[in-house]
Amino acid sequence: MLTSPFAVFWIFLRLGCTSFGGPIAHIGYFRTEFVERRKWLDDQAFGDLVSICQFTPGPASSKVGIALGASRAGIAGAIAAWLGFTLPSALVLIAFGYGLDLMGPETLRAGWLHGLKIAAVAVVTQAVWSMGRQLCPDRARASFAILAALLVLSWHSALSQIAVIAAGAIAGWRLLHGAALPASGHLDFRVHRRLGWTAWVAFFALLALLPVLARLTGNHALALFDSFYRAGSLVFGGGHVVLPLLRAEVVPTGWVGDDQFLAGYGIAQAVPGPLFTFAAYLGTVAKGTPSGWPGGALTLVAIFLPAFFLALGPLPFWTTWRRHPAIRASLSGVNAAVVGILLAALYDPIFTTSVRSPLDFALALAAFGLLFFWRVSPLWVVAFAALGGEAIARIA
Repeated sequence: MLTSPFAVFWIFLRLGCTSFGGPIAHIGYFRTEFVERRKWLDDQAFGDLVSICQFTPGPASSKVGIALGASRAGIAGAIAAWLGFTLPSALVLIAFGYGLDLMGPETLRAGWLHGLKIAAVAVVTQAVWSMGRQLCPDRARASFAILAALLVLSWHSALSQIAVIAAGAIAGWRLLHGAALPASGHLDFRVHRRLGWTAWVAFFALLALLPVLARLTGNHALALFDSFYRAGSLVFGGGHVVLPLLRAEVVPTGWVGDDQFLAGYGIAQAVPGPLFTFAAYLGTVAKGTPSGWPGGALTLVAIFLPAFFLALGPLPFWTTWRRHPAIRASLSGVNAAVVGILLAALYDPIFTTSVRSPLDFALALAAFGLLFFWRVSPLWVVAFAALGGEAIARIA
């Protein structure tokens, strides 16, 4: 049964306004909405779709939404689903970028803003813990994760993320035979093989050509687009793992200050929808032209464009691919490496730049307890951390 793009947009807009908690939580919201309530697909097909989207780089929950939108209304439905799910958080983050600029540099030293950085410590700690238990259930995969973290911490380069993912895939292929994936369900997403091949060609063509064009032309907008397109193309594991990649692109270049970066990351925890909309904030505050909302729109499109290609490209071929034991084993290795990358990011830059005193650590621990044990919404935990940061600043 087909659905109009307008209807798809409104369905995903409601999800974009209410889906707090990160990519794992988003997938839970999607299952409730589309498997249980609307019955667009069954549990087996939904499990297959999630596997597809986790197997390729980029924001998994957004790719699930794009594919679901395409299944109901074609390419227009894919765009409508992405717009609905992404716009609420993107608009909030662009507005915060303007507010931070209007308030001036002294705002970056405010206690409440430091509290937002501490909230990031709690949120990423929860993500490491939860993903580690799910994706590293045995000694071999736990070892992969630890080695991945050590490599990322000792090799300070955006390329380290890519190398770790590749090493995880190879190690999984060689050492994790028989890794289990969800049982195959019926997938009918009305994506023709020609469209799938077009998506793959466009993805790799832009990945190869954008750096060359940016270097040859010296155009700032093209360089900005290239940086965010690569970040969206090369990160596995969702929004939290994109943090070190984005930081390596925008902080050393001087486009965004480290304090600005971590302040925006803290605010990004408080909004619903995909964490990749953090890119809209970075484009808004980045030095150069464009900046402001045009810069935010540019970086937002750039970081999500690979998600469109990687959501649509595999669908016609996945059923055949996933029968191969080597693919299943590689996927397990990649997932373990993702946990290691996240663990490294938790230490540097999040912990090292946010926790500066015993009181900071106490606030981070309390925020983690609220998130993990009391299951408090991230929105309230971020508000709690902001108030706690302001209180610590006044005490100090």
